[in-house]
Amino acid sequence: MGEGYVLKLDNIVKVFPGVRALDGVHLEIKKGEVHALCGENGAGKSTLMKIIAGAQPYTSGTMLLNGKEVVFHSAKDAERHGIAMIYQEFNMIPELSVAENMYLGRLPVNRLGKVDWNRLYQDAQEHLDHLGLPFSAKAKVRTLSVAEAQMTEIAKCLTIGAKIIIMDEPTAALAEEEIRILFQTIEELKKKGISVIYISHRMDEIFKISDRLTVFRDGKFVATKNIDETDYEDVVSMMVGRKVSNLYPVRNYIPKEVVFEARDITGRGVHGISLKLYKGEVLGITGLLGSGAVELSKLIYGAIPMESGIIMIGGEKKDCSSPKKALKAGIGFVSDDRKQEGLVLVRSIRENISMSSLKKFTRGVSLNKKLEMKCVQDQVKALNIKISSDQQLAGKLSGGNQQKVVFAKVLEADSDILILAEPTRGVDVGAKAEIYSIINRLTECGKSILVISTDLPELIGISDRILVMREGHLVLDVLRHEVNQETILAHASGGVSEHESGN
Repeated sequence: MGEGYVLKLDNIVKVFPGVRALDGVHLEIKKGEVHALCGENGAGKSTLMKIIAGAQPYTSGTMLLNGKEVVFHSAKDAERHGIAMIYQEFNMIPELSVAENMYLGRLPVNRLGKVDWNRLYQDAQEHLDHLGLPFSAKAKVRTLSVAEAQMTEIAKCLTIGAKIIIMDEPTAALAEEEIRILFQTIEELKKKGISVIYISHRMDEIFKISDRLTVFRDGKFVATKNIDETDYEDVVSMMVGRKVSNLYPVRNYIPKEVVFEARDITGRGVHGISLKLYKGEVLGITGLLGSGAVELSKLIYGAIPMESGIIMIGGEKKDCSSPKKALKAGIGFVSDDRKQEGLVLVRSIRENISMSSLKKFTRGVSLNKKLEMKCVQDQVKALNIKISSDQQLAGKLSGGNQQKVVFAKVLEADSDILILAEPTRGVDVGAKAEIYSIINRLTECGKSILVISTDLPELIGISDRILVMREGHLVLDVLRHEVNQETILAHASGGVSEHESGN
């Protein structure tokens, strides 16, 4: 790796009306390195990346590419200079082939001006082969997995001659095996001298694949460090501006009475699952993509129809055949997809928080707005939700604050049993620590919680007991202090048989 920097940003300032999003930040990228960007939501990472990728202009500062000052006026302009960005939402056309997507707007033509299909497929296949990708350039994008679609985006970057590729939360929708393939691909890019700027909230990934990292906080540059000269606690404390020695609260849980029981639950992707949840317990459930863990949570909550099985709450059989009935029975649900299922983004924070508990605020047809306002403000204060007013639209909040609004909505409904599906997905470390603390406080108040999560450090850190699922079956039921990530993965992937695991 050469000592020179292929990209250098110095004293970059970006001002939006009324907001200084970037305040004199620095970033230096070496050739062939993976450089991670760390910071809480709102730290300025995305704004800086859009500036580098030509999607946004900057107010002041300098950007040097291979030692020469550059100013990009569009994403196409940045691409011409060898910089490409892969966004979280893919820009693929499903009905077109991999090759057509890779060369969209740049299809090779013959002397007659017609598309040279042979050359298109040959060139595209060469790029796929160079990255060691197993699928054909002629395959339709709709037939690809999420990971393969992502690899196609990376291959597309190579077709434009990209020397710097920006990846924004590239593993957010990937399963364990797909993440491994992505990391192999990133290693191939490094060998070719291509630099990768990597944005992720997942610290374990950052330490696994990065060479260096840069931390931003509140739109300011904090530090750049070699990955082997720092550690998790150091990075987190730089991100949040204080020492965070214990991300996960200390739990001294002692099992009490059973408050919830699912008996022989069968439905979409789930086969005869039985489980018990104790008062004040955090029960973690995990598994690889397709294990049935998310489906199980939705079956319990009535969001997916149950084919057979019964739900017992407080020793009584309950009808949880719809979300409305489950809520009435005392079950609250925080979805893994807050934007589609948890919030109404175009409505206010007040409306979102109170929507599941309107009965509490209504007499006949009139709404007690004063009581509603007080309850909403109490939740905002209790959960430390950062808002300008309760009339602010939910869609305008950061990911962490959106997630806390979903929590507030469920808590306002006063459910004793809470199902939390991927409770900290896409949430920064500071907000994660707050959410874990909220979970802990809830159990101290006698609430019982089911957490479905694929983030294994998180699951082990916050659960009292862990269930592992594979192909719709329960394959492990173990106390958290008796298990590690490797054991969980071995059971989740089929590396250990059900007979061996004692289930």
